[in-house]
Amino acid sequence: MEFMPEKVLDFKKMFNETYSRIRNFDGCRFLELYQDEQDAHTFYTISKWDDEGKLEIYRNSELFRTTWAITRTYFSGPPIAYSLLKTVEDTTNPF
Repeated sequence: MEFMPEKVLDFKKMFNETYSRIRNFDGCRFLELYQDEQDAHTFYTISKWDDEGKLEIYRNSELFRTTWAITRTYFSGPPIAYSLLKTVEDTTNPF
């Protein structure tokens, strides 16, 4: 997600305020926020869900709708989302 420079702090504050509710949403196993080292206005969230169905329930929830309604006003470009399938398992890494 690419944010307007003046909205980065607003986004980080909102993410910190909603983190525990998202992380504790039924089906969410993992959630982290990363900031790009080269571009301080670009962020990535990585989340792990039990399955696509649980993620869809979250995407249709009031929590997502209200959070997304605010977040999207901070963007400087269109957001990009990917759903990935793990192809190699590293058993030494808990992620």
